[in-house]
Amino acid sequence: MKCVILAAGNGTRMKPLTNYHPKPMLQVLGKPILEHILESLPPHVDEVIFVVGYMGDQIRAYFGEKFGRFKVRYVTQEEKLGTYHALLLCKQYLEGERFLFLYGDDLHGRGGIAVCALNQDPTVLVAEVSNPEIFGTVIMDKNGYVEEIEEKPEHPKTNLIMTGVMVLDDRIFSFEPPLSPKGEYYLSHAVGAMAKQYKVKAMRGTAWRPIGYPEDLEKAADFLKRNEHLK
Repeated sequence: MKCVILAAGNGTRMKPLTNYHPKPMLQVLGKPILEHILESLPPHVDEVIFVVGYMGDQIRAYFGEKFGRFKVRYVTQEEKLGTYHALLLCKQYLEGERFLFLYGDDLHGRGGIAVCALNQDPTVLVAEVSNPEIFGTVIMDKNGYVEEIEEKPEHPKTNLIMTGVMVLDDRIFSFEPPLSPKGEYYLSHAVGAMAKQYKVKAMRGTAWRPIGYPEDLEKAADFLKRNEHLK
């Protein structure tokens, strides 16, 4: 199984730490964030596609074309046109396949990723948060399937949000989202449109630690220490 990991951002909120390194290569407990993410992937994931951009040469130099059990590919996102655009750049490697999708600056529990990856239906991992207005919110039906996804809503209808882990297939490329007011194409919009035609499962993850600001690195270290399955 392949896994697409987005690692192209400029890491603006992490400055000055990202003046010399891309955010996914910042270290937590002696390893880059990206290496911790690879360690959390299920055993049947054997190929990783990194979407790189800002200082992507550091990611290429560290992981090479083979890292541990993983074959590694790189796709460059020259323009920051959003998460759907980043995934679209990988289309040639994903046709006819189910694949795992993650962000390169979040840590997740190994168990949640594994269960998500085994689902035959397209699946998104979700969590409850106190500030859903800065995420993509998810409304589920009584059977646990996605009814609606709304990206960064001003007035959220729910506090259940997408955490960034998804299992998708190449049907997602049939649902090109509209250009957002920020000039980006959001993957969440495409998944929401896909959920109108196909079953998309929403599952609660076992653990999640987003990393957005410098102080989150210490929180990430605590997260890793608490979650033995991620060590």
